Amino acid sequence: MAKKEVGASKLSPKKMLVYLFLTLGSITSLFPFYYMLVMATRQNREINQVPPPFTPGSDLVSNFQKVLDNIDFFGAIWNTFFVASSVTIGTLFLCSLAGYTFSKLEFKGKTILFTMILVTMMVPPQLGLIPQYYIITTLGWLNDFRAIIIPGLINAFGIFWMRQYMKESVPYEIIESAKIDGCSNFRIYWNIVVPMCLPAFATLGIIVFMHVWNDFLWPLVVLRDPSVHTIQVALRALNDARLLDYGMIMSGTFWATVPLIVVFLLFNRLFIESLSEGAVKS
Repeated sequence: MAKKEVGASKLSPKKMLVYLFLTLGSITSLFPFYYMLVMATRQNREINQVPPPFTPGSDLVSNFQKVLDNIDFFGAIWNTFFVASSVTIGTLFLCSLAGYTFSKLEFKGKTILFTMILVTMMVPPQLGLIPQYYIITTLGWLNDFRAIIIPGLINAFGIFWMRQYMKESVPYEIIESAKIDGCSNFRIYWNIVVPMCLPAFATLGIIVFMHVWNDFLWPLVVLRDPSVHTIQVALRALNDARLLDYGMIMSGTFWATVPLIVVFLLFNRLFIESLSEGAVKS
């Protein structure tokens, strides 16, 4: 019996069930974001009524104007963009260098050192809060962006991710050929390994950028002056009012997530390519 070509068959009941499950999953995932938009366009009395509204209202501009009246929204967005971009660029460079070292170079104690790095992933970040705060205070970096950027420049997950991708995607034969031609290790990394690993860079970049953009606890501890607040810390000020204006809070939250969506859409193709490549190899 001849085998059917991939993608040539009609929709089978099993495939329709998969599509139905994926559609329901997508709707369930997107609904919180949609309802945040609905609340951002409504007044408090409309949000609190029974049954609650499920369609957008007409107060999107007025709610956002309230946000601008209470906090320096665009200043906080710029601060967050500067911090997230700096951390992302630094992380991609340092973690990819470390990943190249652990995947393609041989040196004494490599396995033990890499294992120690992996072990740090099991330590909750909250445990390092007090010693990290002591170091930042000693250096005089309170209310300074260096307090967020420098500690976030390298992380164990980034090293692990880049090491695994380079190990699978960059053949040893290419590295050896470049060495025979007289290339230094850094030139091999920069001219050969980096262009071959762009999907891994895009994936790690999106993950790091989103993590730094949404980080709340550490910026709240070290950034006290409103002029250096990131967007997550600035949005917290909207909750300090005696009467909570949910429309205003949701409006600020909604517009704070728009840059994340733009970044994801810009690198979406490379992100999916990276995950698909890993799935095919598995």
